Amino acid sequence: MKKDDYTIERTIEMFLENIGLSRSANTEKTYRNAMNAFLQMLAEKGISRDQQISDLSEKIFSDYAKYLKAYSPSTESLYINVAKNYFEFLAAEEIKNFNLFQTKLLIKNRTRKPGIRLPQFPQNDIEKVIDYAMNSLPILPVMEETERLINLRDAAFLVTLADTGLRIHEACNLRRGTIDWFSNKAIIIGKGNKEAIIRFSDRSISALKAYLNERAVIDGSTGAALASLPVFARHDKAAGKKVLPMTTKTGREIVSSRVEECLGKTAVGTITPHSFRHYFVTNVLKKTGNMKIAQEFARHSSITVTQRYTHLSNEDLDKKYDKIFNE
Repeated sequence: MKKDDYTIERTIEMFLENIGLSRSANTEKTYRNAMNAFLQMLAEKGISRDQQISDLSEKIFSDYAKYLKAYSPSTESLYINVAKNYFEFLAAEEIKNFNLFQTKLLIKNRTRKPGIRLPQFPQNDIEKVIDYAMNSLPILPVMEETERLINLRDAAFLVTLADTGLRIHEACNLRRGTIDWFSNKAIIIGKGNKEAIIRFSDRSISALKAYLNERAVIDGSTGAALASLPVFARHDKAAGKKVLPMTTKTGREIVSSRVEECLGKTAVGTITPHSFRHYFVTNVLKKTGNMKIAQEFARHSSITVTQRYTHLSNEDLDKKYDKIFNE
């Protein structure tokens, strides 16, 4: 097939197949949704997916940007960038050469900037859950030793999320050997495949040691090196005698179930694993007032992300507002 004979639909499938080889299933799904929206826009303009790719020009970006005004600004920005990647793919494969400089200018001038959303989390409720994890979970009456092990694991998991700023998948991926128990630090591979140092609080280390000490017999019976074993393990029947890493699904279930136990059913969903990360960053800002330190601890690539939390950590302004409007 000659390059000029490729249809729009065929080139989109080629593009998505290429994405599928190098990206996650979720990313591929997002790209497919964006390109489906692109095809729908073309159809509304009377351009068939069976037409030749040579029928498209850079101007199509203007039309696509207008079409996406019905979407949220963040979705618009995402879908436009997917379409840009599609055009770059066509140019790289020498299927059709677009003026990519003009394309980027169109993106800059025609798309909306997503508004900055404040992180939302109920701080007081999170502190109640942390207190429940530290002081109630470890001493709950149990029928079996496995229940006690699960309670200690869940307590350590919740306190660790709150005091380290770890994302849920990062916490689930922790191995015993990654933690330096003398310095209370760990080296992890975080978001963007970047290496980072994580620091643990005294209370999180204490909770982790209580859990791992209770798990000592199980870990020792595996015959595997302790350093290779997960910090947070599964304790369900399906795991059997194996020490398998806890999944992110289990992590989310831990948060939901313990929030319900502590705060009641109506609170379920108001606190997620990521809420503990918001809590962590806000605490760092409140106690240091230093944006750069908060950025480093949170491992934000851009300080503009950290700046969202400054609106949540200014207690002086909150008190002044209450004095003006609520007294």
